[in-house]
Amino acid sequence: MEKKLWGYRRENGKIGVRNHVVIMPVDDISNAAAEAVGRIVPGTLPIPHAYGRLQYGPDLELFFKTIIGNCSNPNVAAVIVIGIEPKWTERIVEGIKKTGKPVAGFSIERHGDFATIEKASRLAQKYVQYASELQREEVELSEILVSIKCGESDTTTGLGSCPTVGNVVDRLVDANGTVIFGETSELTGGEHLIADRCESDEVKRKFYSIYNDYVEEIASKGVDLFGSQPTEGNIRGGLTTIEEKALGNIEKTGSKQVVDALEPAVAPTKQGLNFMDTSSAAAECITLMAAGGAVVHFFPTGQGNIIGNPIVPVIKISANPITVETMSEHIDVDVTGLLKREYNLTESGDLLLDMLIRTINGRLTAAESLGHREFVLTKLYRSA
Repeated sequence: MEKKLWGYRRENGKIGVRNHVVIMPVDDISNAAAEAVGRIVPGTLPIPHAYGRLQYGPDLELFFKTIIGNCSNPNVAAVIVIGIEPKWTERIVEGIKKTGKPVAGFSIERHGDFATIEKASRLAQKYVQYASELQREEVELSEILVSIKCGESDTTTGLGSCPTVGNVVDRLVDANGTVIFGETSELTGGEHLIADRCESDEVKRKFYSIYNDYVEEIASKGVDLFGSQPTEGNIRGGLTTIEEKALGNIEKTGSKQVVDALEPAVAPTKQGLNFMDTSSAAAECITLMAAGGAVVHFFPTGQGNIIGNPIVPVIKISANPITVETMSEHIDVDVTGLLKREYNLTESGDLLLDMLIRTINGRLTAAESLGHREFVLTKLYRSA
């Protein structure tokens, strides 16, 4: 008998697997007020961050897309937005309103912290009570948007945990599901393998345009990624070049066609495997994918990454026996048996798929249970 899936169907029809009431500051100087509301009203989720002041142009637009996207994520039931100025606060509120979920904004100017915190706390209490009465309903696997990214990779990642993720990605796509992958720079040396899987010339053109722009930006700073390995953890894990890392990285994307190439923080519109332009830094990448609507994240690791996210549960998978032993509190799925030949890749995928279902249905991931809530905005250039 197949296990049933239970999720929260939001006002716009999207399915969430968590039920957060988020307190989102617009800018760094509003973090204290947002965190104060979080202390006053248990059950809320304040998400402090470092930016939101004197950004401009594409950098500012990406900021708004990321903040609005994360608050619009189906794992969020309701949102309180707190900013220093009313104009940007209202812009974020209006963006979130398009989902139909409860949202309100408060600005600190001409009110001060005390009055703002009091008003926001009173409404946050009502939002928590509202969220507490929402009920899960039976949903289909195809309605769950999954994102993928690996980190602290080593030789076991490309041989074990990434292929395990790839096996499940193929199953999700076959079930009419949607998956997001990214890490633009860490496709270097294997980018042609992704391009060859693009479903059309238009998607291939978009992918190459994104990839080339990213690599050229890095090269403009005097850095050549080809033949190099910029990450110390990967070097310790036995990966000598970024090309080696790329080949293991690509294993987790499975074998299906790439149906679209997306800008950062943009929600997919096509069912299937979608590429998103992201940093390869773990917290930045997952934050952008959460803005795109991902509600569960697969994170294969070799050396052992401890990443979490405040909005999206992060499922960590490892095939490294040393990591599984020494960092067991961070690993959700142990697939060391795959490299020991105790089971095959399909059976390894079964272990991960079972954990996905359990996580959808409410099981806390290791990162969630340890309070890992890494939320990092991608910044394109310095502020004015």
